[in-house]
Amino acid sequence: MDAFYASVEQRDNPELRGKPVIVGGQPNSRGVVAACSYEARKFGIHSAMPSSRAYRLCPDAVFVKVRFDAYREASRQLHEIFHEYTEMIEPLSLDEAFLDVTDCEQCQGSATLIAKEIRQKVKDRMNLVASAGVSYNKFLAKIASDMDKPDGLYVIRPEQAEGFITTLPVRKFHGVGKVTEQKMHKHGILTGADMRSWSEADLSKTFGKSGGYYYRIARGLDDRPVRSNRIRKSIGKENTFGTDLTDLEEIRQKLGGIADQIAELLKKREVLAKTLTLKVKYSDFTQITRAHSYKSYIQSADEMTQAVPELLEKTELGQRPCRLLGLSVSNLKNQNEKTDEAKEGEQEEGRTFDFWE
Repeated sequence: MDAFYASVEQRDNPELRGKPVIVGGQPNSRGVVAACSYEARKFGIHSAMPSSRAYRLCPDAVFVKVRFDAYREASRQLHEIFHEYTEMIEPLSLDEAFLDVTDCEQCQGSATLIAKEIRQKVKDRMNLVASAGVSYNKFLAKIASDMDKPDGLYVIRPEQAEGFITTLPVRKFHGVGKVTEQKMHKHGILTGADMRSWSEADLSKTFGKSGGYYYRIARGLDDRPVRSNRIRKSIGKENTFGTDLTDLEEIRQKLGGIADQIAELLKKREVLAKTLTLKVKYSDFTQITRAHSYKSYIQSADEMTQAVPELLEKTELGQRPCRLLGLSVSNLKNQNEKTDEAKEGEQEEGRTFDFWE
């Protein structure tokens, strides 16, 4: 979806159409931009930017509050359209997903025609605009989806892949962030052609585990399937405060409230967690994370807050004022999934079970 949150706001409030809209934060506030319209992006505004900076870049921008219920409802409608074509859907976020339409018989089985039809239904039913990328694997389809925004459709056929990747700047490669891009540039890797000139051994030596992935995608190879039952990797909540926090007791109380929210989500989704991560952003915007791994899986807020003192000791909270606090849990598993010991016991008894992963 194109500028999803902002587009929903402009659809629901006609007065916002054609104006630079910023979702999240307020002018001269301590918040951050959650999303912005294409009109706002022309001023250099982007998501995760401090609201105060966004206001300085565009004083005429209209700030609106985040309405997650409205975005979730739009996402539900979007997925209803997806399901008319395939059950093989792997969500990446509320507004983006991979669809495997290999076995779809509609539109004469043409992925390009399916994408066109889906985009038209999004316009007709939701009054929103979507862009699509079509190719023979996830890596290329993801890149294609960003090539012709907004309101675009870009297709990369198998015979076009090599030429397309050759000239592609490494910053366009999905999975290459700013830090990795800088490292690649230092080694003379500026495009797909440069990346392809490296051996898998050299890429792995320089970039670690990701080296093999870079070697394959530089050749248009990506055999990852579309996973319709993918588990999210983490669940987290964070708060940006209007006034810097300096009191440790107040900080503990704030973290306790965040832990309550995460515990509620864990129970709702019926998952357990094994790792707790504390996120801190100090008043000078320096950001750190500190993690604690439990011996067994947890779900309650009390279990999370028990690890908070240990995590706080690894920070400068109480000495340095902070503007943001967050907690997240990872290493998740379904709470009904058997433990490794239970699985081994069942195997010894000669029985076969299927476990959801």
